[in-house]
Amino acid sequence: MNNSHSSRARSTVLPLVLTALFAALTAIGAFLRIPAGEISFTLQVFFTSMAGILLGPWWGAASQVVYVLLGLIGLPIFTEGGGLMYLGTTLEVTSGERYITQELKELESKILGAHERLIALEHRLFAELLETISAQLDRIQRTANAVAELDVLAALAQVAAENNYCRPVVDDGDELTIVEGRHPVVEQMLKGSLFVPNDTTLNCSTDRCLIITGPNMAGKSTYMRQNALIALMAQIGSFVPAKECHVGVVDAIFTRIGASDDLSAGQSTFMVEMTEVAEILKNATTKSLVILDEIGRGTSTFDGMSIARAVVEHISDPSKGLGCKTLFATHYHELTDLEGILEGVKNYNIAVKKRGEDITFLRRIVRGPADDSYGIEVAKLAGLPGTVTRRAHEVLRTLEASAPKNKVEQMDFDALQEYSSPAVPSEMMEKLEALDVETLTPIEALNFLYELKKTLSGSLNG
Repeated sequence: MNNSHSSRARSTVLPLVLTALFAALTAIGAFLRIPAGEISFTLQVFFTSMAGILLGPWWGAASQVVYVLLGLIGLPIFTEGGGLMYLGTTLEVTSGERYITQELKELESKILGAHERLIALEHRLFAELLETISAQLDRIQRTANAVAELDVLAALAQVAAENNYCRPVVDDGDELTIVEGRHPVVEQMLKGSLFVPNDTTLNCSTDRCLIITGPNMAGKSTYMRQNALIALMAQIGSFVPAKECHVGVVDAIFTRIGASDDLSAGQSTFMVEMTEVAEILKNATTKSLVILDEIGRGTSTFDGMSIARAVVEHISDPSKGLGCKTLFATHYHELTDLEGILEGVKNYNIAVKKRGEDITFLRRIVRGPADDSYGIEVAKLAGLPGTVTRRAHEVLRTLEASAPKNKVEQMDFDALQEYSSPAVPSEMMEKLEALDVETLTPIEALNFLYELKKTLSGSLNG
């Protein structure tokens, strides 16, 4: 009996000891934290699980009851200490209420109202900034203008120093004299190649209009553009890409370079060209600089040549037109005759070196008219197949051989009067003057035309 009683006592004491042990481990595990990044874990859950596994459901539950009772009687084994306050907290949680303290309320209020306060603060700061800037707007604008001007001057100075620009002489005269002028953009685009500089002499007396001839791709447009840019750069206070430069102030720079259609307005290339030329002739003055490239090329040869000559005469003659400084590039070699006719008109051309059927552009502006257009050679440089260019030379030789022996290379404008129509017979003039067009019927008009035809045929045959 004593042995059995002792066995039962041992079997009861061991679970009680283990229950007390796991109750203590549960309390201790609440304060043992294992960090895992921003989150930490306690060992309380581990010890609670082990109590259930090792002691079984009843004794495991008993260990947790002991743990809770120890905390409720006041032992500081809970996270916030111990005591009956936890019982009230538990009741609040079960009824849908959150545990809260005054400190937590204040923190919650700060967090929830932070966004609204942030927006309000941004608006207030922005309004204060605008008010401050508005009060100093005049100073800020003056400062910005000064900084912008300084930036421009620094950029111009840097470009002038790096590219060997010269200081131009600018006055109220009418001269535009450039020694070894260069195009400020084109020379930067030539990688590994030397830009060929050129001289320019323009004034309102002996060198008013320079007629520039030469083949396509030789550099006529580049030469004219660089002179316009140099004049512009000098007048804005910049150094210029040249060895020497003397610029008389111009009131405007007018250019007519390139060709394009204006499809939206229903205008052809020639119409656009003539519109722009008309604006130049209307607005240019004696102190203007005019740049014209290939005027009249958009229509027939005789029409275009006539228009080009009339424009040159109007611009270069101060008594009839403008008398301003002009650069005029053209393919109409007939216009070179104007040097001996109009005062102040001079001929210049782009030098070309020819070897057989090949040409080399020397890019140099020289005195005098061009001796040839080199159209076929330029076409070869542009990439036209050799079979095409060779055939073009054959056709050209055939045309030159079949041409009249007295054929001249350039047409004399004064000789065009020889091609005027024969005089109208006086009889026809009398009939036309006596005719009342408004009273004619269709049949009478046809009969009148028939009579005029007979009269004209008789006069020509006679």
